[in-house]
Amino acid sequence: MHTLYGISNCNTVKKAKDWLQENNIEFQFHDYRKQGLTVELLDSFEAALGWEKLLNKQSTSWRKLTDEQKSNISKQTALQYMLKTPTLIKRPLLDTGEKMIIGFKAENYQAEI
Repeated sequence: MHTLYGISNCNTVKKAKDWLQENNIEFQFHDYRKQGLTVELLDSFEAALGWEKLLNKQSTSWRKLTDEQKSNISKQTALQYMLKTPTLIKRPLLDTGEKMIIGFKAENYQAEI
């Protein structure tokens, strides 16, 4: 069973959910805001993808960080920020059980799943 991680009001997450449903791919949805984010789960994401790829520098949450926080970003601080504010994680994140796919593009899902 695949797990799709994100937040329910994100348009890209909605597109990924729609694509999975249209292609009859079973998945469960994990909403960071409702089900939370544990250190263990975040560590598994980071181990698979790397913190730089996880960090969403296009997000409103990133823009709310101070210039000092942004300029002093490191693996440790990035993970702390993501744990506190999961909207700093690029969305959606799809765990297929074999690999993790970050972001959504139909052609990538078609090729990877």
